[in-house]
Amino acid sequence: MPYDHRKITRRTLSRTRSLALVLAATGCCAVLAGCGASQASPSDGKPTESPKASPSGTAGGAPGEAPSGAPSGAPSTRETALSLAGRTIALDPGHNSGNFRHSQEINQKVNIGTTRKECDTTGTSTNAGYTEASFTLDVTHRLRDLLTARGAKVVLTHDADRPWGPCIDERAKIGNAARADAVVSVHADGSAAGNRGFHVILPARVREGSADTAKIVGPSRELGERIADRFARATGTAPANYLGSGTGLDVRDDLGGLNLSTVPKVFVECGNMRDPKDAELLTSATWRQKAAQGIADGIATYLEG
Repeated sequence: MPYDHRKITRRTLSRTRSLALVLAATGCCAVLAGCGASQASPSDGKPTESPKASPSGTAGGAPGEAPSGAPSGAPSTRETALSLAGRTIALDPGHNSGNFRHSQEINQKVNIGTTRKECDTTGTSTNAGYTEASFTLDVTHRLRDLLTARGAKVVLTHDADRPWGPCIDERAKIGNAARADAVVSVHADGSAAGNRGFHVILPARVREGSADTAKIVGPSRELGERIADRFARATGTAPANYLGSGTGLDVRDDLGGLNLSTVPKVFVECGNMRDPKDAELLTSATWRQKAAQGIADGIATYLEG
């Protein structure tokens, strides 16, 4: 067949244009962050999906556990950068491990402003015997470290440095004497099995005897709201399902530690030690660190207004 230069040229140009289009498409896909890989379906033919957020704000999974590859409740850059220099925070680890051996002393009644109540109690424990006093001191130590790293001055009502107590009236006096910008009393509940979640106890408006909480009710509520929000984010746990109407906030007028406080103060009940699922979280060092982080973030955002 005679050589036809025009036909060869047209075929070559056509192939060149087709190749150019393929290369261009491939190049665009690569520039768009590997679109071919991101659009690929798994072997079962179903499109891939991102993990759905649970009501607690974390990706799906067991309560208190981080989704694979993503830490639960990681504080924002802004929150970790908040400076607490010049601030004083009092931390009150609930109960004392020595209270079990000093029933006579802790059963003596003290004035809580509105009435008289026992100096202190032993606190609760998990079914396996992990005590509330051990839990509260551990979380308090973690919380102290987080707050001092941000520049705060931290005052503890006790540090396992006394055989029992202190009494509830003395705990309030320590925070008052320090002129603390905020006081947090760390606890865990001892409710019935099936009752799960955390709650923050706020002072009621009390003006009776030596108790007058009028000036601290508002600031304490704000402190409690900030802590409840950040605690849920950090731990992935939900507010208590047995009180507080799902808000995680409970107002009480029968706690001397709140009635006698002259500075903003709340109690944080981190979970229910008598519920097996909550107990599994409370006995986890990883989860306790998250709990401390949540409380620290709540305090920091409160103090920053």
